[in-house]
Amino acid sequence: MVLKSAGYFSNKLKDFTEGRKDLFTKLQHSIDPSQEYIWIHASSLGEFEMAVPVIQMLKDKYPKSKIVVSFFSPSGYKNKKQHPLVDYFTYLPLDTEENAQKFLEIIKPKIAFFIKYDFWPNFLYSLKNKGIRTFLVSGVFRKDQTFFKTYGKWMRNSLAAFEHFFVQNEESERLLKSIGFKNVSIAGDTRFDRVANQIEANNTLDFIEEFKNDQLLVVCGSTWPEDENIITDYINRHPDLKVIIAPHEIKPEKIKKLEEKITSRVVKYSAREGKDLKDHSVLIMDTIGMLGRAYSYADIAYVGGAAGNTGLHNILEPATFGLPILTGKNISRFPEAKRLRQLAGLYTVKNPGEFTEIMEKFRTSDDFRRKTGMISGHFINSNTGATRILSDYLSGGL
Repeated sequence: MVLKSAGYFSNKLKDFTEGRKDLFTKLQHSIDPSQEYIWIHASSLGEFEMAVPVIQMLKDKYPKSKIVVSFFSPSGYKNKKQHPLVDYFTYLPLDTEENAQKFLEIIKPKIAFFIKYDFWPNFLYSLKNKGIRTFLVSGVFRKDQTFFKTYGKWMRNSLAAFEHFFVQNEESERLLKSIGFKNVSIAGDTRFDRVANQIEANNTLDFIEEFKNDQLLVVCGSTWPEDENIITDYINRHPDLKVIIAPHEIKPEKIKKLEEKITSRVVKYSAREGKDLKDHSVLIMDTIGMLGRAYSYADIAYVGGAAGNTGLHNILEPATFGLPILTGKNISRFPEAKRLRQLAGLYTVKNPGEFTEIMEKFRTSDDFRRKTGMISGHFINSNTGATRILSDYLSGGL
């Protein structure tokens, strides 16, 4: 296990180092000094997803500006090296005074946005010194952060770079005001805007329509083996139920192990051609990029990651379609899941027995299923608007 972990971190470090080789040379070749740039920094892929509605708003508001997105983590950069809204992706150089100066001299951003909580003091000081308008979007602050410690003056002073803080909650607002920053608004989480936009998109997937065949459909998204150990017993005992499983890992050996757990008639996405999909009970999505649209066909959703310790995946995607949601017990680090459970739009289960109990209620009571789903949908609708608040603030232009 130690060797396996060492290999994992060694690969991460290699990606981290390799990705930053010749970074400034690449920037100089790619950035056109005659163009106007907006810079958005996201720590990783999750923060980039939060940035997407903001980028769309900026594109609409400032159509002549180019968008540069920087990532700190390799996983973010490697997964989003192309996006229709982004003109250039780059790694963020290491946070030194020299790197910050050089980075900003090349891009010369007219405006900069940091997403959620990735604070780099040398970059912030440089932004402040150059008079570049800088904003924090969907910010989250915790009392254990350096800013709020007696020894945190240097970090605390770097926050003066932000013209305005758009934060997610009252605790973040209170903490910022406790150290003298009054330029703060509770705007919420742009992820709600991101998933709410999914309803307006084209979610058609003909093969799912054929597979569902107007029957009750459960979509199990981003599952891990711990999740599959909870759900497969019920699936095997109800071959009349339509189930889509979209595993988090789609390596062939992982898919094979999942197939072996299922006794119902199963078909893989990769092997669907020539098959009569409506005659199968379980569809395994051994592909990526379709889960959001798959939820649009579902009647019930199970979201993976919380049965073990890998971390709960996105519950907001199924919630935006007004689905009742099931997941594992380990949601303590996910405030939106805890809140939705309090509202009774989400239920947590720790074993096959608990999964069976709540699934039977969803399966046999249309009223209970619809009411639970309505709570989820309302939860999304009542928390959208973070991007609009930022847009209103920027309405005076750059």
